[in-house]
Amino acid sequence: MKIKMFLAMLLAGVLIFESGCAVLLVGAAAGAGAGTYAYVNGELKETDNVAYDTAGDATLAAMKDLGYAVVDNKKDALTTKITAVSTGDKKVYITLTKQSATATEISIRVGTFGDEALSRQILDKIKSHF
Repeated sequence: MKIKMFLAMLLAGVLIFESGCAVLLVGAAAGAGAGTYAYVNGELKETDNVAYDTAGDATLAAMKDLGYAVVDNKKDALTTKITAVSTGDKKVYITLTKQSATATEISIRVGTFGDEALSRQILDKIKSHF
């Protein structure tokens, strides 16, 4: 009986992690802590302990490093929206949202449906400029 219960719990755990909810569970468990990201509906989001203007400068530097052409850059006091075109002619949409004086949410969507691997690569490049 103990073995059946153990196997049922193990199977349930595997199903949860295989369904793609693991990132959300890990993110929720970590709280609102900076550095945890979530990839939902084709968009990668992460809140980092970085000033809003620094995040904006880092994003533009990352686009240059990656060889992406910035085709639109709109900024106000709380939100920056950057649209760039990748070397593979994919549109990249980046939104920076000021959360506080020392925290900024970075949202990245590649193309219409998203590309998690490329979004993560872009985020890593942005963070390399903090």
